Amino acid sequence: MTGLDEALAAVDAFDRALVGGLLRPRPDQAAALTEFAQAVAGSPLAARVAEAAEKAAAGAAAEDHLVALAAARTALLGSVHDALVVRVEELTGRPHGGETAPASAGAQAANLLAAARSWLADLARTGWQGIDHDVVAGSAQVVSAMLPEPSLRRLATLLDGFAAELAASCPGAALENVPVRRWADLWSRAMLLTLPGATDTPAVATVTGRLLPLGVDVHEHATAAQAQVHAVLEPADGTPPRLVRAGVAVPKPDTVVGAGVWQLLRPHMSLLAAVGEGRSMDITDMPLTVEGDLIWSDEHARPGEPADAFATARVALPTATASATVPLDRHPARIAVPVFLEGYTVRKAEPQTAPTDAPEQSPQDGGPGGDVLTFTVAGQPLVVDTDRIPVAGPLTPEAVEASGACIGLLRWDAGTFGVQPLAVETTVRKKAVAIHAGGWVGGTADKAGARAEKAAADAVVVLRERAGRLLRK
Repeated sequence: MTGLDEALAAVDAFDRALVGGLLRPRPDQAAALTEFAQAVAGSPLAARVAEAAEKAAAGAAAEDHLVALAAARTALLGSVHDALVVRVEELTGRPHGGETAPASAGAQAANLLAAARSWLADLARTGWQGIDHDVVAGSAQVVSAMLPEPSLRRLATLLDGFAAELAASCPGAALENVPVRRWADLWSRAMLLTLPGATDTPAVATVTGRLLPLGVDVHEHATAAQAQVHAVLEPADGTPPRLVRAGVAVPKPDTVVGAGVWQLLRPHMSLLAAVGEGRSMDITDMPLTVEGDLIWSDEHARPGEPADAFATARVALPTATASATVPLDRHPARIAVPVFLEGYTVRKAEPQTAPTDAPEQSPQDGGPGGDVLTFTVAGQPLVVDTDRIPVAGPLTPEAVEASGACIGLLRWDAGTFGVQPLAVETTVRKKAVAIHAGGWVGGTADKAGARAEKAAADAVVVLRERAGRLLRK
């Protein structure tokens, strides 16, 4: 794709400069910064980025210069995102939603944003190889002050997680492998979120119609879990169907894992019960952002008629319109487009060993995990990201390998398109069955899943009792 490799090479150049820090840049870092600035020479950012790169190469970059560099890096990745989205439109034949409307503004504490920006600037000057616990600890007071402010919670959560990851990697001088792309992604995003207005909420409208679930994408962390339902919305006003998402996230103890996360997620969203039962949902005046995210409220929804996800994928998905993307979210790793595949051939092969000088994977990249599955669709290979299949459901790599049809999320990873399976049609004991990643969302008769659910329920009861005693004290 024209220009894509060049844009990513420029991003890599800047990322390499951050490794050693910008306090006393070496000649190779200065050259990398110059290469980076040249990549945006024809854009409105050209003059500011050229000045910022020159100052950074001299070890004299102020916070405004670092913000300009973060903005240029985000713009380059945004251009890569846009080029890939065009390619996705060609592959799926579905139109995109276009540009977004302005976000709705909210008041923010300028002093806290400035404090966060100062800490991020210190990180850039120190570099990943120079981090220590004293540098990382500088975020603690800022995060604590931000968390009570709803408008700043998004940035606070990012800073908290970023700092925790850096702290676990200290001292930086002892790191054998630095996650260069990942930390640069987190740093540049956090830096831009410190600008006034960057965390304003996307514009919201209300929608009424029938919601047809396609599948559930589950994310699990040691202290949090999230379920995101991808669906097709058929508006009641007769306008074309559109792709939407509805998600719920909850904190969790690290003892609750696997199928146990449904114990925590299920009570917060009736949509999950509908997915488990294979039903549609009728929604009325449900808030919807311009990015296609439903701000879910059970008060605006009721269970509908039975709806088979594969019937939805075959009939409704091809004509569904994709939503727009907020400018700050234009990043290749954000691409996750629902697709329906069938008639493919499956190939299984051992993973190739990456060269020692290959760049590490980005935060959203999957790592090597056993044999690699590939779907060949109309002559085009698509790597199957089996690492993203959650353990909180019945879907397995073996079921994917034996499948004849798949609902998945089209993603771009490590320079190529791949698919994350959400559900497959396969044959079990000579009978055609559908297996969903979110198949246990409503409960399960599977022995291992049932044990995990019971253990999670017991753990939650104990934690609630302990929390109650602490509050009473």
